[in-house]
Amino acid sequence: MIIEPVNGTTAPAVVYDVARAVRDAGGRALVVGGFVRDALLASQRAVNHEPLDIDIEVFGLEEARLPALLSQFGRVEPVGRSFPVYKLRAPDPAVGDIDVALPRRESKSGRGHKGFDVRGDPSMSIAEAARRRDFTINAISWDPLTGAYEDPFNGRADLAARILRVVDPQTFGDDSLRVLRAIQFAARFELAVEPQTAALCRSIPLDDLPAERIWGEIEKLLLKAARPSRGFVLALDLGVLDQVLPEMRPLVGCPQEPEWHPEGDVWTHTLMVIDEARAANGDLARPQLIAVMLGAVCHDLGKPATTAVVDGRIRSLDHEQAGVAPAESLLDRLNVHTIDGFDVRRQVIGIVAHHLKPGMFHKAGNVGDGAFRRLAQKVDLELLARVARADCRGRAGAFDCSAMDWFIARARALGVEHQPPRPLLLGRHLLELGVPPGPRMGEILRQVYEQQLDGTVTSVEEGLEEARRILGAGA
Repeated sequence: MIIEPVNGTTAPAVVYDVARAVRDAGGRALVVGGFVRDALLASQRAVNHEPLDIDIEVFGLEEARLPALLSQFGRVEPVGRSFPVYKLRAPDPAVGDIDVALPRRESKSGRGHKGFDVRGDPSMSIAEAARRRDFTINAISWDPLTGAYEDPFNGRADLAARILRVVDPQTFGDDSLRVLRAIQFAARFELAVEPQTAALCRSIPLDDLPAERIWGEIEKLLLKAARPSRGFVLALDLGVLDQVLPEMRPLVGCPQEPEWHPEGDVWTHTLMVIDEARAANGDLARPQLIAVMLGAVCHDLGKPATTAVVDGRIRSLDHEQAGVAPAESLLDRLNVHTIDGFDVRRQVIGIVAHHLKPGMFHKAGNVGDGAFRRLAQKVDLELLARVARADCRGRAGAFDCSAMDWFIARARALGVEHQPPRPLLLGRHLLELGVPPGPRMGEILRQVYEQQLDGTVTSVEEGLEEARRILGAGA
């Protein structure tokens, strides 16, 4: 990918090519939105900016002229019906899709984030086009040919001051998703929400948002913020937690035994665990990281229902199992199931139900291999250990968290860190012994597999021998 720097901001070469072609046709092409924001942030922090999603607004040209103009630079695909956006797929695979569209006018026509009538208007001024955006930091545009920034709402000043401010208070509430965007932006970019913006967010109901839109913003918070806890603190302050993640609300003020949790209530502990999980697990693929992060969010949801003072000590007995139902409710609300072929939901529930097991196994000292193999049937042991480690470290004070290293080392030595052992004895083996398909075959396979988990059956031959014994005993 060829990068050409202009005024501190860089973009793929095709962006400059498009801008020149638009200029030569009598218009002006500006890069807008998140790309410009992130480039400015990168320059402030003296870090590299990798261009990902790029949006271009074209002023001064009719929409009908765009397809032919863009097609000389790659494959062009129109998306959307009432308001087309042209996706330019450049030949360079290192360059992501570039979205090209006219500036647009929006009018509210119904509830929800889709309740808008949208039409393009190439004659709009830059300030008019920027006014429809949510926050000032997203209302900055950049001319790749001159290097000039168009910033009618002073977004660069807000970005430098680390302030999140709405562009237009009159229209901000038309799209309730903006409240969740405020939370994840504030956390990701370490911004303070300006008071009027915070007041607006508190006034907007979120009951019109579908699960996939809510989850999209929460995923960004969990995966893109260095400290997602900032977003959860803000969500509580803005009243969003009660609307979107009500299962977490009882954590606030739920006491814990000071000896083990000097940091305070379950809410404070959970936020610390979330940040620990995010900091330590950047090596995971997206689905596995999501499972770990949601496991951190949900791991102690069972504590409020089980917390009591027993013999002068604060206890939360059986909170692992008690946390399963609220975790399922939270995942249902977000509609989280399988992601990229990985059963995230199953893993999160397994983590919640067993997050104390690594420490318990270590403390017991005499846990056999069979216990590890059986636990591997319920949850990915490596993901479990990662959340357990975050749970241990997510506290004030100094605690020995080496139990999790011991736990995962044992799991890896047994080869069950990601899944239980595959059954040695299969149905085809029993068919050869004359056992017909049916409940009897299933019961024999189950009994032999249990012995395999215990380590008393270690080969197909031993499995067949045990099957013959079972058949003989039942004769």
